Amino acid sequence: MLPRILVCGEIKFALAELDEMFGGLAEIVQIISPDRSHFLTSFAPGGPYEGTIGIYPIGNFDESLVNALAETSTVRWIAQNGSGYDQIDVQTCNVRGILVSNTPFVNADATAQTTLYLMLSCLRHFSMAERSLRAGTWKSVVSVPDTRHHRPHACIGLRLAHFAHVFPMRVLYHSRRPVTTPPPWCRYVGSVEALCREADVLSGHIPLNAETIGLIGEREIRALKKGNILINTARGRIVDEWAMIRALEDGHVSLIAQCVLLPHVGGESAESEKARELRALANLHEFVQGRMGTDVVPELRS
Repeated sequence: MLPRILVCGEIKFALAELDEMFGGLAEIVQIISPDRSHFLTSFAPGGPYEGTIGIYPIGNFDESLVNALAETSTVRWIAQNGSGYDQIDVQTCNVRGILVSNTPFVNADATAQTTLYLMLSCLRHFSMAERSLRAGTWKSVVSVPDTRHHRPHACIGLRLAHFAHVFPMRVLYHSRRPVTTPPPWCRYVGSVEALCREADVLSGHIPLNAETIGLIGEREIRALKKGNILINTARGRIVDEWAMIRALEDGHVSLIAQCVLLPHVGGESAESEKARELRALANLHEFVQGRMGTDVVPELRS
């Protein structure tokens, strides 16, 4: 019997490539379980998931689920479709010998475009103007902001820096270390707090992990100049939500364009969805052939 790959969720754009990748190497099995109990018992001998070695996941793979998988199945790889993987308990995976991969960078353009939309909407009050128009009040909202934009830097941030360069914006960034060859219109700042002191618009593009939860907290938000704008197209918990609410209520921050104000579509486009599917499947393909690939999450790299 060929080893099995369990697909949890729908593959929309890479079905043809799926057949090409795994034909003769592995059997693709679609999830049929209505609940967690059925899911786990289905890995038993004779079950529909027997012999599964890799999972293309959707949902929350918490400590109890990972432990149960390790005890009841032959699963040794979880290939996340997306750059964020905070819904997978990677520390328990490490203890139980299950590797986790993600798909970094593939939605950089889509997310940078969303960030640019949110930034312009906040700076020019376009969203407020639209609501006024729909309400029939036809109120004109005029804003002439300082056209500088500063933000923490990452792959998505780098793409945004290129998009923002079309406008007369000065770009500052912070990351764990300066970029080796940054665009000439970008300048590195040594800390998040220092970045906040100079920012007119602060935009975050960082993964969620133990070190980044609440990274933009009370101190950083209060370091922003009064009336400035905060954009978060990363995971919501990188911003201290109560500190954010207090700053909105007392007017210290004028607008916050966080992805919760949209459906979670910042990184979604037909191109980025297909790229994520292909990258996640490629990680599984490498594993089936006995290789490690390049996308094992940092916590599990040896």
